[in-house]
Amino acid sequence: MTRSARPAILLVDDEPHSLASMRMALEDEFDILTAGSADAAMTLLRDEWVQVIFCDQRMPGRTGVQLLSDVRANWPEIVRIIITGYTDPGDMADAINAAGIYQFLTKPWHPDQLLMAARNAAGLFAMTREHERLSLEMKHLGTTAETKLEKRRRDLRERQGFDAILRSPQSRMNHVVDMARQYASFDVPVLLSGEAGTGKQALAQAMHHASLRADKPFLALNCAGLPDDLLELELFGARRGAVAGLATNRIGRLQKADRGTLYLGGVETLSPKMQMALMRVLREGALQPLGGHDAVRSNLRLICGLTGDLRALMADGRLRADLGYAISAGEITVPPLRGRRGDVAILATACLFDAAALHGKQVRGFDDVALGFLENYDWPGNLRELENEVTRMLIFAQEPTLGADLISRHILQADPSDDGADRVLDPILTREGTLKDRVELVEMRILRETLTRHRWNKSRAAAELGLSRVGLRAKIDRYGIDDPSGVTPIDEEE
Repeated sequence: MTRSARPAILLVDDEPHSLASMRMALEDEFDILTAGSADAAMTLLRDEWVQVIFCDQRMPGRTGVQLLSDVRANWPEIVRIIITGYTDPGDMADAINAAGIYQFLTKPWHPDQLLMAARNAAGLFAMTREHERLSLEMKHLGTTAETKLEKRRRDLRERQGFDAILRSPQSRMNHVVDMARQYASFDVPVLLSGEAGTGKQALAQAMHHASLRADKPFLALNCAGLPDDLLELELFGARRGAVAGLATNRIGRLQKADRGTLYLGGVETLSPKMQMALMRVLREGALQPLGGHDAVRSNLRLICGLTGDLRALMADGRLRADLGYAISAGEITVPPLRGRRGDVAILATACLFDAAALHGKQVRGFDDVALGFLENYDWPGNLRELENEVTRMLIFAQEPTLGADLISRHILQADPSDDGADRVLDPILTREGTLKDRVELVEMRILRETLTRHRWNKSRAAAELGLSRVGLRAKIDRYGIDDPSGVTPIDEEE
């Protein structure tokens, strides 16, 4: 093996004039090696010290992606760049997954473009080597200063993770976060149960950032609705040719999450076949990609999300008992929004500012009346429904402060209650009481919703409801309906 003070670059192309053009563009700053085929390139790599490889995609025999996949497996530190005349997004994604491509260059390339790519790649190689050297030195430093620094970094990651879970000082989520924080520092599987849309994935990610695996990957996959063949490909990956249309190796998430954390949502929807396959991974700590002959080890931490009751699912046979116990060394129940009184205003405001930034619209927030209605509703769709409602309000808002008139009618009509709102009329239709009492309750809700939507403009509300202003005022007084804002519109003053 030869070494030089200048970075060495290997150029691979089956067309001699292309090799000559690339050499001419780069040889003033780099030591250049050339190969006319994938096999010749592999032979050179066994004997030469190479930092960067430029490879044409279309070559006889093995393609550029196939060659660079082998390079990644044998010399992962080499920076890999592919040159192609085609930029199909699917091909690019496959190339990134299989070969870890650093950069794509499209034909025809300009010499300055090629030179800049080479400089950047050589710089990346040098930085990576320096990082590895410093990391190796840090492992042997047992000083107090290093220990304190690492502790501060862990504390910072932990605060950032759990601080992302918005909640009030009196929220039920505080106890949930305390449990998650405790489990985070222990490398055991944890099961997060709760209704759909309650933020289980965000909690899992916060646990990852507070764990010893924080500097490794966090990956997530919702299993609900995925057929077995697609789910198997996503989790286990596949070797080239094992799946129709798969021209390169596909790395599954179980392997990508090695030394990191994988969150699997909707585990109760897994088929018996996939439950057994997942159980085998947990038991053996290894997996076998589709079409592969050798097992691949993966040291991952598994956090699962489940909608329903674990023990009821196991008793009904919908979830294997051994899998259920294997994924639930720790158990945390995430409450729905209707059980988080006081949190909705905080969450809605955060959603509003996120949506405003995304859509480029200036807002100040909600008024108190709007927040009162949002807090009152029981949000059966949890966070997803809240996000959709806030986005819809933002779209129709004409003023920087969003009022209750923008809220959907079914939310405005919800029954004010400490236990959450009634979303439908069934509780009214089936409750005890005379026909008159039950009809009046429906009438009261319609009146309150209509007045709120028209910002308590009684003329407009009366016109929509087919009432005179005198008749509307009589009903308002009869039911004791008050304007929550306490402000009477100018055209309503006596």
